[in-house]
Amino acid sequence: MPDAVVIGAGPNGLVAANLLADAGWSVEVLEEQPEPGGAVRHDSEVAPGFVNDLFSSFYPLAAASPVLAGLRLEDHGLRWTHAPHVLAHPLTDGTCAVLDRDVGTTAASLDVFAPGDGTAWDRLHEVWDRYRADILDALFTPFPPVRAGTRLALRLRGGGGLRLARTLVLPVRRLGEEEFRGEGGKLLLAGNALHADLAPESAGSGGFGWLMSMLGQTYGFPVPVGGSGALTAALVHRLRARGGTLRCGRRVEHVLVRDRRAVGVRTADGERIAARRAVLADVSVPALYGELVAPEHLPDQVLADLRRFQWDFATFKVDWALDGPVPWRCEDAARAGTVHLADGLDELTRFAAQVAMRQVPDRPFALFGQMTTTDPTRSPRGTESAWAYTHVPHDVRADAGEEGITGSWDPKEQEIMADRVERQVERFAPGFRALVRARRVLAPPTLQAMDANLEGGALNGGTTAMHQQLVFRPVPGTGRPETPVAGLFLASAGAHPGGGVHGAPGANAARAALRQHRFAGLTRMQRALTRRDRTGDKR
Repeated sequence: MPDAVVIGAGPNGLVAANLLADAGWSVEVLEEQPEPGGAVRHDSEVAPGFVNDLFSSFYPLAAASPVLAGLRLEDHGLRWTHAPHVLAHPLTDGTCAVLDRDVGTTAASLDVFAPGDGTAWDRLHEVWDRYRADILDALFTPFPPVRAGTRLALRLRGGGGLRLARTLVLPVRRLGEEEFRGEGGKLLLAGNALHADLAPESAGSGGFGWLMSMLGQTYGFPVPVGGSGALTAALVHRLRARGGTLRCGRRVEHVLVRDRRAVGVRTADGERIAARRAVLADVSVPALYGELVAPEHLPDQVLADLRRFQWDFATFKVDWALDGPVPWRCEDAARAGTVHLADGLDELTRFAAQVAMRQVPDRPFALFGQMTTTDPTRSPRGTESAWAYTHVPHDVRADAGEEGITGSWDPKEQEIMADRVERQVERFAPGFRALVRARRVLAPPTLQAMDANLEGGALNGGTTAMHQQLVFRPVPGTGRPETPVAGLFLASAGAHPGGGVHGAPGANAARAALRQHRFAGLTRMQRALTRRDRTGDKR
């Protein structure tokens, strides 16, 4: 009987398992898919000699994460690499905003749009530099981040704290208008906000766009050499080196609860696996509270709140094997690992509005990844392994492109949408489609079938909007990995701080399990001492 059972071998589940193993616990990880990794996997199925990441590709949060740094995954084979530029946002007129790890390069690209905007970027970066350590500490620890939050509050009290707080809750359109005269800085912030499901007019999108931009400015958007699965392989190697067990192809169907405490799990084939101390679930919130735990073990309020749970946008992705480099109009885009494709801030707003109205966008904002530019091992010399993804509604009501996409995502609709994404790329890189040797389409149902946590391809475990963050994540009054069932912990992106590959939800869940076990042990010891004292008194 293991001390802990971890459901799911995504990055959060593997981080949790590693930390428990470090504490001397025996750990068994059960994964539904035939291989570990969740949304951190790659393959070579698009074309021979080309490596394509199946889901996530670039990892600024992993580079900044003290959780992953503490695991020393480089000792287990992980190596990182960077593109020459972090990110580019070209426009159809040939201008281009560039995010680079050198702040001077970033600033210079923004001055092309409007003189003085480079200085404005420097000011935003100075604020980040001043508070970065405390912000990251607060971000990656359980909510409320008492120590980090207290330090940050004390520092902000004499340093314009209310102004920074106001900046963080601004819509990204407004933040851009206040800080920049030209389009470039606004595009960097707004494009990064739309890495989540935050429209340019959404409250808090300014803070998220600023955070992602500054992470890229400081840490870049690095990738694992050889494919995203190299990060998973390092986590698995480390776990096994510490005696942990991983079993794939084992779908957990039910969390076993006895006397209001999680005592193990039952798999789909009927196997019961007991857990001596804890069960940690790297699964989505609706899966945990709507499927794995029987409703009689949950408070009525949790079940009621679950009906209000909101997913982030659905995702549509295309992978390519290209016969040559992408022919960007803007030369700087050719040197960027990530390229944002929307012809201005208004086009971003138009895209987000169409998704909000449950329409499939006619000009989809695309996040485009140039993997060979970032990691030359991904394809033969002179070629490019590339991908793009865009967001679509979960419940499609209409097609803004008037091609009749209904959201059934049958093979015909997948090809129509993939062509639409390629046309969007072609606007910024004429001749792109002529380079396509092979492509693979990953529609929302496909992404979900490959990783059950990605409901309709939702990448962040639930919306990033303010009403489902902090004490509202995953439901109001929580914000921590503990659940209403003793010994059961939420270890997925559904818990604070949410999506991204950084390991914080898994780490927070593991630490909560260790803390609860220590507290239970102290309580048992105190009870034993009390009984002994009472027996002594009677004597």
